[in-house]
Amino acid sequence: MARELYSLTIHELSALLLARTVSAVEALESVISRIEAVDGRVHAYISPTFDFARSQAQAADQRIARGDGGPLTGVPLAIKDILCTEGIRTTCGSRILENFVPPYDATVIGKLKAGGAVFTGKTSMDEFAMGSSNETAYFGAVHNPWDLDRVPGGSSGGSAAAVAADECIAALGTDTGGSIRQPASLCGVVGLKPTYGRVSRFGLIAFASSLDQIGPITKDVEDAAILLSCISGHDSKDSTSIKRHAPDYTRALKKDVNGLRLGIPKEYFIEGLDPQVEKAVREAIDLLKAQGAEIVPVSLPHTEYAVAVYYLIAPAEACSNLARYDGVKYGYRCSQPGNLREMYEQSRSEGFGPEVKRRIMLGTYALSAGYYDAYYKKASQVRTLIRRDFMEAFKTCDLIVTPTAPAPAFKLGEKLSDPLSMYLSDIFTIPTNLAGLPGISLPCGFSEGGLPIGLQIIGNLFAEEQVLHCAYCYEQSTPWHRRKPSLA
Repeated sequence: MARELYSLTIHELSALLLARTVSAVEALESVISRIEAVDGRVHAYISPTFDFARSQAQAADQRIARGDGGPLTGVPLAIKDILCTEGIRTTCGSRILENFVPPYDATVIGKLKAGGAVFTGKTSMDEFAMGSSNETAYFGAVHNPWDLDRVPGGSSGGSAAAVAADECIAALGTDTGGSIRQPASLCGVVGLKPTYGRVSRFGLIAFASSLDQIGPITKDVEDAAILLSCISGHDSKDSTSIKRHAPDYTRALKKDVNGLRLGIPKEYFIEGLDPQVEKAVREAIDLLKAQGAEIVPVSLPHTEYAVAVYYLIAPAEACSNLARYDGVKYGYRCSQPGNLREMYEQSRSEGFGPEVKRRIMLGTYALSAGYYDAYYKKASQVRTLIRRDFMEAFKTCDLIVTPTAPAPAFKLGEKLSDPLSMYLSDIFTIPTNLAGLPGISLPCGFSEGGLPIGLQIIGNLFAEEQVLHCAYCYEQSTPWHRRKPSLA
């Protein structure tokens, strides 16, 4: 039985497009029909861009006809609504940017356009990327395609849900403390956070500038390699962009892990880890060992401080980055303020949601006179210790393998009144951001209730090729990435 075009991967669809077996217009219309059929229940999109996508698809078909097509030409992609898109509304999931239309493209968007990709729309997200469940968006919660009563994870939950539900072929997300990998785990797809500086942040609306990184969310590992190859590389517009050659990551996709040393940190298999998650991850480790990988015990002793460190550093950077939203130049402005001070206060009070306000206040407190040394400075010092833990571990192993999330997807509303419990959803992903390392999440099994479980593979700085190599080898030996939610 022939598969629907919307269900294909990038590499499967690209082969058909470049052979001119199907057209980009046909592929797009298949995806649009899928969005129209299921997004009323999933709510993955904030701003569909079908008319713009149709013009892109027509241009892609002309390009392919000229023999000028590439691996992304004509491929329908979704974009997290935190990346600036010229002429297309970009909201960050917030009321304060509800009607903001950027006059320019983010660097990654320019690269995708140059590659001939087609944009189906902007996906939902936790407001300003602050959340682990995609419930803080001003436009409403996203629902997990595997169980519509559960969260998809966050903050890139819209992108992960869209990929899982076949509402796009692949998507871009951003990862500040796990916001690509954690929703990828909860939605049963692949999510890759590159090394900090590997992908330009120009045009990414900032949450925490020393942590944010853009990356792919895809249906399999090969697609992640294809998308990363397109968006990587130095950018003079981003002062944190690394001057380093970006390879063709698909060349790293080998099925042999013989001799690869995999570090297993004891600090990631702790009390509170769901037994079904631990079982699936340990079975994945056993499979990699059976394929020839060497399993090495490692220790990351400062892991227990990572969440506390993150929730001082990230809010401190956020309160600085979000100071620009004052109702003056662009964004939401309150109606009929009595004076300038009222305009500032009311615009920010009405424009930001509760979680963003909480983090602005946390950050302001951590940076305030008399508390800076006790909180922000100390957190920065412990961040250095966390980074050193990883560097020490990589002296004895090539990659580190862990669970991605401590439990499968939880119920919508379950943790909204308990911020600390919500923050702990990212306990296994946050350290990677603090250290600036690359990490991938890919499916490694399902809970008894049919919910996806994610395996995390962490690499040393700029070791994306090793990460993808190991992930691909595991994926090709297992059926998990081929399972789809029914959405019946």
